[in-house]
Amino acid sequence: MKKCVILYNKPGQNASPDELDVLDQVNHVSNSLSEIEIDVSSKGITTDFMNEINSLLSEKPDFVFNLVESINNKGELNYFVPALLNMYSIPYTGNPLEAIFITTSKALTANILKLNGINTPVTFLPSEENLFKPGKQYIIKPTWEDGSMGITSESVFTFEKGSEGRFSSFDDRHWIIQEYIEGREFNVSVISGPEGPEVMPPAEMTFIGFDDRPKIVDFKAKWIEDSFEYINTVRTFPDLDNMLARKINETALACWHAFGLKGYARVDMRVDSDENVYVIEVNANPCISPDSGLAAATKKAGLTFTGVVSRIINDLNY
Repeated sequence: MKKCVILYNKPGQNASPDELDVLDQVNHVSNSLSEIEIDVSSKGITTDFMNEINSLLSEKPDFVFNLVESINNKGELNYFVPALLNMYSIPYTGNPLEAIFITTSKALTANILKLNGINTPVTFLPSEENLFKPGKQYIIKPTWEDGSMGITSESVFTFEKGSEGRFSSFDDRHWIIQEYIEGREFNVSVISGPEGPEVMPPAEMTFIGFDDRPKIVDFKAKWIEDSFEYINTVRTFPDLDNMLARKINETALACWHAFGLKGYARVDMRVDSDENVYVIEVNANPCISPDSGLAAATKKAGLTFTGVVSRIINDLNY
């Protein structure tokens, strides 16, 4: 019987909902691994990650299922886990070191998208506000965090003359500002398959009764269950016209190849009124809890979660 250790970021005391979500992922993956007769255990990763990864050498797993999204709730540290697994030659699931590092940084992601001719909103650093156009909408985002951490309705703003210096306290290492794309939002899951990456049915995030509120999936919409944003941001799987469906599918696959993705990923896109598709985020190793977008999309495609896990572990990093 093969042996797997699930690695996950261990939530700290008084952890927020976005941190605790990883525990649901651990249970979900563990159950599926057991179904396919893999001996499974789990290990929480903390700031002592050097020793925690080193201890795997004595445990001798056949592979690791990597669910580490952050270390000490800092997304910019998550690449240390695949780096150490590489160093110790321990096979692991999901995306490789390079893809994890690049896609965790929204600034690097934007650069790679541009270099590969993949449409993405124009991206600035906070110190470049002299390049903003009066009357145009922008959105400010943390560079290294996912799960909409640090994003609120106030993150979207219209730049006007006289507001210069608004972002002087935001440093270029940890924040980016992008042109805000008004339009529809899609989350597009991609998973490995026997014949290569397969794009799942695109999920559209619909915003009910938002009126003058920015139509974005902010932190409240993702995690605060009693909030207006959470209740009224609804995932749907619409029938798309052939042209838009083709654009979305081709864009998702272009991202997969450009970033060297493996196992599973999610590409978030905005579509403007002219059906131009813009990639706003590439998520390597996205959330795979039972209520996640990836779980919903694979179910829509007719796949069981155990079948998805089997596909993921058939595309290991060695």
